[in-house]
Amino acid sequence: MPKQRDVRAQRELLSNATWRVLADDGLPGLTLRAVAERAGCTTGLVMHAFPTKKALLLHARDLLHERTAIRADAAEAAAADAPGALAAVLGQAVDRPHGHHEESRVWAGFLAAALADADLAERHRAANRSFVDRVHRLVTACRPEWPPPRRELAAKSLVALVEGLNVLAAADPETYPARLQREALAAALAEVTPPGRSGGGRRSG
Repeated sequence: MPKQRDVRAQRELLSNATWRVLADDGLPGLTLRAVAERAGCTTGLVMHAFPTKKALLLHARDLLHERTAIRADAAEAAAADAPGALAAVLGQAVDRPHGHHEESRVWAGFLAAALADADLAERHRAANRSFVDRVHRLVTACRPEWPPPRRELAAKSLVALVEGLNVLAAADPETYPARLQREALAAALAEVTPPGRSGGGRRSG
């Protein structure tokens, strides 16, 4: 029986290979054979961890959610106030200037597959709603005087802007350069940030 650390190492190897294949080759290129070749192992080893392409996709989506949630937690924790947290969370999520193009490709690939699969769609909705809930909570902290429908609209609009910029910039960075992404996000945040609050404050240390 393999040691537990060997199992973890194998799963990490396959996770990285799955991620790279989906990021580099898109949904059509994601096969058990492609993952095996990228990982330098047999298809049998891949099938032991992920018996189907659907299992590979679900794992890739979970990994994406895990990575982005960790970054969002860190960005929010470092902010000095609610406007700063909102700006930081959305700023780290948008492609500029962090180069999250491969994450955007994974996101887009999973979404394409989810359109035709109820299980994949449910996993995608759960991850997206988690992000919406975070942004909605921060919008509420910034604008507690707004009625609930307005806060909900603001939160979903901000998420839609960030996700849209990510996918569009990944496919066409010349049309959606870092400058445009930065200015679009700043303009959207200006509609939410209370007067006199820049939304850029951070805790020191």
